[in-house]
Amino acid sequence: MHEELKEEEIVKKVGGRFKLSTLIQKRLVQLNRGSRPLIANAPSDKMEIVLQEILQDKIFLDSSSEVRITGEMPIVMDEPDFDD
Repeated sequence: MHEELKEEEIVKKVGGRFKLSTLIQKRLVQLNRGSRPLIANAPSDKMEIVLQEILQDKIFLDSSSEVRITGEMPIVMDEPDFDD
């Protein structure tokens, strides 16, 4: 087991165990599909990459439970203009 998961710091940082589990799971899917790690000197263990990204505040869950990269602008859909 990864030592980071034994500490409450990572659980509090994300907002609870359910959110932590969701964030880890979704980020692992992204990495397995070819996303690049957001940390320098990334280890080969993808779980360790995700844990370090969380601890270094590189990723978080947005309000719709999607993985977001810190500083990344959310996708905003233009609303149709019905005034014309």
